[in-house]
Amino acid sequence: MSRRRFYAPPSAFNTDVLSVKLEAEEARHLRDVLRLKRGDEAFVFDGEGREYRCLISESRRDGALLDISEEVVAARPESPLSLTLGVALLKSEKFDLVVQKTTELGVDRIVPIMTRFAEVRLKEGAEGGNRVLRWKRIALEAAKQSGRARVPEISAPIAFASLIESVSSKEEEPRLIFSEREGRGLLETVRQWPARPLALTALVGPEGGWADEEITQANLSGWSTITLGGRTLRAETAAIAVAALLQHLFGDLV
Repeated sequence: MSRRRFYAPPSAFNTDVLSVKLEAEEARHLRDVLRLKRGDEAFVFDGEGREYRCLISESRRDGALLDISEEVVAARPESPLSLTLGVALLKSEKFDLVVQKTTELGVDRIVPIMTRFAEVRLKEGAEGGNRVLRWKRIALEAAKQSGRARVPEISAPIAFASLIESVSSKEEEPRLIFSEREGRGLLETVRQWPARPLALTALVGPEGGWADEEITQANLSGWSTITLGGRTLRAETAAIAVAALLQHLFGDLV
């Protein structure tokens, strides 16, 4: 039988008395959806890679308390590849899909990028914050469904130039920018790498593609431009395909 899994942040775990408290939403799912009761077994993960076998001690409308029996191996192991995926801002439902599917595929971090031709323009402050909260909830549910004990980090939207500058300081990590118009093949590029990477960053552009100056800035900062082939993919399809390809080559997707 598959594990009945719930999430609680690290702060909800009391290591002194070996207990964990679920917040109201998770407790409602435990009680009203799965119909679990006192004494039943459940598994709780902390979003940072740890998971525990627990027994339900009490369940109320405002939360649930579980006794920790033991730490267990996560339902699904994490990929050996630490993958940061930067994706140009897309319309809400498209970016939601990217967050969900790439979480299932094992990415470590998702970075929404403000680009010249992005479909969405966000104002600083509340608008971007509300979207990030939504994406974090989607990532959490996708991690729960796929058996992951680690929930990807969802960064606040960042300007393309700022992202290029911040990531380019990590000289030891491969940096790839995927483009439909130009670039070398992925296999051709990775064959020239001296060793199998443990971490890398990949960028996927908007429906309108990257601006010429964006490609130029990335190349001057040491990024490799990669093409996915002759077909034109929707931006959300490209992001999911890139995550799958890189996990197949360097992660655990076989």
